[in-house]
Amino acid sequence: MTNQPETVADTLHASAPLVLGRLVARHGQFDACEDAVQEALLAAAAQWPQKGVPDNPRAWLLTVAGRRLTDWWRSERARRDREAAVMAYEPESAAVVPAPGDEPPSSDDTLKLLFLCCHPALTAPSQVALTLRAVGGLTTAQIARAFLVPEATMAQRISRGKQRIKAAGARFAMPPPDERADRLRAVLQVLYLIFNEGNTASSGPHLLRNDLTTEAIRLVRALHGLLPDDGEVSGLLALMLLTDSHRAARTNAHGALVPLAEQDRTRWNRTAIAEGITLITDALSSFPPGPYQLQAAIAAVHAEATDPKDTDWPQIIALYRVLSHLAPNPMITLNQAAAIAMVDGPEAGLDLLKQLSKDERMAGHHRLAAVRAHLLEMAGDHRAANEAYQEAARRTTSIPEQRYLEARAARLTTRQVTFNSALGGSGGAEGDQAAGSR
Repeated sequence: MTNQPETVADTLHASAPLVLGRLVARHGQFDACEDAVQEALLAAAAQWPQKGVPDNPRAWLLTVAGRRLTDWWRSERARRDREAAVMAYEPESAAVVPAPGDEPPSSDDTLKLLFLCCHPALTAPSQVALTLRAVGGLTTAQIARAFLVPEATMAQRISRGKQRIKAAGARFAMPPPDERADRLRAVLQVLYLIFNEGNTASSGPHLLRNDLTTEAIRLVRALHGLLPDDGEVSGLLALMLLTDSHRAARTNAHGALVPLAEQDRTRWNRTAIAEGITLITDALSSFPPGPYQLQAAIAAVHAEATDPKDTDWPQIIALYRVLSHLAPNPMITLNQAAAIAMVDGPEAGLDLLKQLSKDERMAGHHRLAAVRAHLLEMAGDHRAANEAYQEAARRTTSIPEQRYLEARAARLTTRQVTFNSALGGSGGAEGDQAAGSR
């Protein structure tokens, strides 16, 4: 036994998908196997810090999880609770308990699990929850805390997801070749959603959820190890590393949001930036460009500017134009408008925003109001900018974003009153980034 408590969490996270994959490959019944692995992970989390990590932690987890399955399948109560599972159950498989040297888990099982958890029969929230639990090794309580919902709510979401997988007849296998590209896109989208929620929490008192960003990067790095010749996997990993490199500078000592233009760039993680730039440079030179690669290229341009005024905005605009053509999306248009304003002036950016006001997906989104406020402030229309900042603050459910937007509105109100008292006119504009970009 190795007595290194600080390695327990990392070991569990790395082992969870491999152990679950081996059990599902052996027994089928994803739902029962996933429950058994969770029990084994909880047992390990309780025992290993005191007794030490076993020399073969995956074999330990396989044995404990296998015994849990055997106990459940032999229990009359488990038979009543899992009537459907028992009907499909093959008796001879229950007696098999994984032995430490028997069929070691394969890294291919992690990829199969990702495809299974991102099955098209599931809703996006269920895909995220199942991926974090089955592949990430997080408990239901941890996932619930990350997404600020009650544990019972998250448990129901996970349970419904497993039931849908079973009802869909999904198999623990790689999708057929004609489905693989679409299913991989779903996997990347789920990992992207997990990262984005950690990078800018959609609600609650904190801007950042470092546990989610760290887990998303870990999972994408593992996926990149399995699919090193996929340009979009490389692009997503590069995008996450480049975005996360700003983490230390994105909030101040009080947890308040610091927008990109005001961040102390000496606090950016240059190691992560170097890795991200290498990844995206290699990907763009080796594969046809995809949406994640182009977003990573934009993030790389920002990362290369040691001072905001050195940002190559024309290059960013050119990348956004390619991106908007390749993968039209209102959020891309929103970011493109902000970039265009830096080169062609705020009025040009505001003209582009008018298109989004007609898009039902964006009409009530706080980020549209926030970017409009920023561009109005750049244009010197402080009264309209004040109203837009207040509108954005009312719409967001993120407390740090709300406080930031309210502070912008309050600053404009103070400036307007002071300037009007002195001159009877309107003041100048600044080029801050209202939405707190990365």
